[in-house]
Amino acid sequence: MSGVPITLATRTASGPGAVPAEATDTTAAALAAGPEARRLLPTADELAGVGTSRDLTDGFGRVHRDLRVSLTDKCSLRCTYCMPEDAGPFTPKEQLLSAAEIERLVRIAVDHGITGVRLTGGEPLLRADLEDIVARLAAIELPVGGRLPVSMTTNGISLDRRLPALQAAGLSRLNISLDTVKPDRFRELTRRDRLSDVLAGIAAARDSGLRPLKLNAVAMRGVNDDELGDLVAFAVSQDAQMRFIEQMPLDAGHTWKRDNLVSGEEILKRLAERFELAPVPGRGSSPAALYTVDGGPHTVGVIASVSAPFCSDCDRLRLTADGQLRNCLFAREETDLRTLLGASAPDEDLAAAMKLSVGAKKAGHGIDDPGFVQPGRGMNAIGG
Repeated sequence: MSGVPITLATRTASGPGAVPAEATDTTAAALAAGPEARRLLPTADELAGVGTSRDLTDGFGRVHRDLRVSLTDKCSLRCTYCMPEDAGPFTPKEQLLSAAEIERLVRIAVDHGITGVRLTGGEPLLRADLEDIVARLAAIELPVGGRLPVSMTTNGISLDRRLPALQAAGLSRLNISLDTVKPDRFRELTRRDRLSDVLAGIAAARDSGLRPLKLNAVAMRGVNDDELGDLVAFAVSQDAQMRFIEQMPLDAGHTWKRDNLVSGEEILKRLAERFELAPVPGRGSSPAALYTVDGGPHTVGVIASVSAPFCSDCDRLRLTADGQLRNCLFAREETDLRTLLGASAPDEDLAAAMKLSVGAKKAGHGIDDPGFVQPGRGMNAIGG
């Protein structure tokens, strides 16, 4: 894939597991060492050389509007496709961005075109200050008017207890992960007996009135691919949209195999055996292709990131819990905003660092490239 005018090669590597950008050892073992292969700190000259554009636009003309903010790499589940049972060590609390730091970075991003934020993890409900974070972000005013929409992706555990306060703080929407509605299968898949807690969270979200309510499932061959129709039926019963996600090479254990992929095409064929599906036009930059279920109003979404990538329309950035900006889920580099914060960098420098990261974004994720190497971080550490 072609490069872009701004290069990361002159930046300084920092942080645990980082290697200098000019390192020549690019074996899979070397690239996977540590939490990330290259953690890059922009130099003063690079920051000063960034233009004055107000938009976060990459070298392919993609304008970035969506920011995913991870709050922690910890999770209350141990899903087999995401984390090993003995996952860790996790990021120490003192290395996580504080609520005030998150607010500052998001304000800067909003000033440069971000129009929506989704809080992710790990599991964001494990942050004791989650309500404070939501309140701070929901109070940010958009340049075009109105307040910043704040959504959250969660496994739903403890959501029933915390949702009233989160809604009062300004939470606008929820995505809840649910790969199965079978208790035994849930226990085997997540290594935890918590399905009843997840269902309680979904019920609370249903009753809260927050819409659209989305339920996310990773479709896995031999695991839950016999349950796709049941998951759609359950979502409809909860006034929610079911969304199926192709399994991606983002597991912390690096065990992903393409042979196990249940493709978006296969998902639709299976669902069509039970439901009447019709495509919904106007997808835009959304990762999910939507289809009405039995004439509507409910819909089902399919996110075919591997078999039918939508990189050309991607408008998403990701801020990790330890303050690294990633321009792609599969990026081999990340830009170190946390170090800049610690050095009392002005807003202008933080904005310039964001633009450098966006400017270095590649055309696509490269999963099908012969030299593709899975990122060192797992999905729990990157943020969804």
